[in-house]
Amino acid sequence: MKFYLISDNVDTLMGMRLAGIEGVVVHKEHHVRAELKKAMDMPDVAVILMTENLVSQCPDLVYDLKLNRKQPLIVEIPDRHGNGRTADSITKYVQDAIGVKL
Repeated sequence: MKFYLISDNVDTLMGMRLAGIEGVVVHKEHHVRAELKKAMDMPDVAVILMTENLVSQCPDLVYDLKLNRKQPLIVEIPDRHGNGRTADSITKYVQDAIGVKL
């Protein structure tokens, strides 16, 4: 079983290739959707790595696949520009989940 990267950044792909991880670079939403569906059907891929920017382009598809498919696992990773989340994102998730302000 192997990893597969779907990135919007050539530098991220080059870094992953140094670790032996293959993948593609895409920028448009329809290409992201097509590559994700193609990667989901690869029998030897266990983990799909996707940059945060690409996940934000098609969150409905990504979260549907995460909820309804056991394999492969989809993991959202920051690109070289860092993490796009706010500092209190975990606190916000907890607040939304239980309805209590922490």
